[in-house]
Amino acid sequence: MSTSKKIKNALVSVFHKDGLTEILTKLQEEGVALYSTGGTQIFIESLGIPCHSVESLTGYPSILGGRVKTLHPKVFGGILNRRDEAGDQEQIQQYAIPEIDLVIVDLYPFRETLASGAKEEEIIEKIDIGGISLIRAAAKNFKDVLTVASQQQYAALNQLLSIQGANSSLDERKWFAKEAFAVSSGYDAAIFNYFDKNEGTHFRQAYDQAKVLRYGENPHQKGIFYGELNEMFEQLQGKEISYNNLLDINAATDLMAEFDELTFAILKHNNACGIASRPTAKEAWEAALSSDPVSAFGGILTCNAKIDKPAAEEINKIFFEVIIAPAYAEGALEILKQKKNRIILVGKQAPEVSLQFRSLLNGVLVQEKDLSIQKEREWKVVTEKLPTQEETEDLLFANKIVKHTKSNAIVLVKNKQLYASGVGQTSRVDALKQAIEKAQSFHFDLKGAVMASDAYFPFPDCVEIAQKAGITTIIQPGGSMRDDLSIEYCNKNKMTMIMTGVRHFKH
Repeated sequence: MSTSKKIKNALVSVFHKDGLTEILTKLQEEGVALYSTGGTQIFIESLGIPCHSVESLTGYPSILGGRVKTLHPKVFGGILNRRDEAGDQEQIQQYAIPEIDLVIVDLYPFRETLASGAKEEEIIEKIDIGGISLIRAAAKNFKDVLTVASQQQYAALNQLLSIQGANSSLDERKWFAKEAFAVSSGYDAAIFNYFDKNEGTHFRQAYDQAKVLRYGENPHQKGIFYGELNEMFEQLQGKEISYNNLLDINAATDLMAEFDELTFAILKHNNACGIASRPTAKEAWEAALSSDPVSAFGGILTCNAKIDKPAAEEINKIFFEVIIAPAYAEGALEILKQKKNRIILVGKQAPEVSLQFRSLLNGVLVQEKDLSIQKEREWKVVTEKLPTQEETEDLLFANKIVKHTKSNAIVLVKNKQLYASGVGQTSRVDALKQAIEKAQSFHFDLKGAVMASDAYFPFPDCVEIAQKAGITTIIQPGGSMRDDLSIEYCNKNKMTMIMTGVRHFKH
């Protein structure tokens, strides 16, 4: 038996009508009878194309302010009847139900209405009932019915009609059915999350726009990104963004969101290897690069100010993967584009993300995103010696960096420049030793530097090591049963210690 099916009757009920005219014209040319209702019927007839009203089929008018239009056995019987089942065929003949071979639906814009800040009454009215039912019915009966479930699929239908007329294969109908269930499940997930209000009673997330990446974290792993990346960035040039690029871009974006002052950062493997705040982009770049010119090779660069030509001339001297900035001067862009594989991104307004989740074991782990960063008024100075104004500014700077550094983490800062960090160590002592050694290897003088820790010190050993290296001021969450030992050591050695009360683990 041939799997090709001829479209004889089509039901069209859509919210968005852009892109539909050419499809309707081709269906008319193919002799397809159209059924519709409400605004869609008016639109079809405005094109001079004949259209049967759903009301004429069902014998019932649209009722309840348009809430009930297509929910009728004559509509759903036309969609769900199995063409190869004798019993189904007898019944549709008995009740004069026409076979519906194509369903085109575009749902009420629930997500867009929600995002607009509309009142609850308006949001609820944008929960589509008839449309979602039509989609599910048609997709279930894909053996006989072709389903188009959103405006995003108009182009695929138009291409099918252009190539083979009003005919579809089983594989094509099954593909459209898969896309239809993606639409319906995503729509329902959005509605559920609206009612759930982040209570987390169930986990329902849906992302469209799948982008197949070159590979995952390693070449032998497959990788896909789901989401609208172009809402956050405009790519001006460069190769395809990779899985690892995306991880670093995410880390860079989160880090840079902490800073209002002109700041430049260099990241490798999701951690800052260089970052500095300075009056100009060129000065900030040079200070950030000097933090660790070795690790900067092949890094991800990000700045929260326009990249001008003087900065671009210096940046162009090293190899890097990605650069992100809100804007680029014309002369700067010409310089940066000299290497065609460089990924140059213009950062847009980042969407507010309140939840993070990752697959883990046989489930999903969900948490609120760490959006907390401590201001000076929220600190508690626990030592006799108070921080100077310069030290306070460095402490603020360092605490922002350590929040975005893999635990166990120690960050050393002086003059709003990262001198070194200890990253991802199994002990805080090792993290501190790593940071000190690295700073000294680049000939930084740690006298007067400040230290930030992502978690408390269980013993005073880190404080002692820091003091011997020349560090005079420390910021940490506090909360250890032995905090008094660290405070005592600081007081004896005329050091300053700040406790924020907020831990910033990052795993």
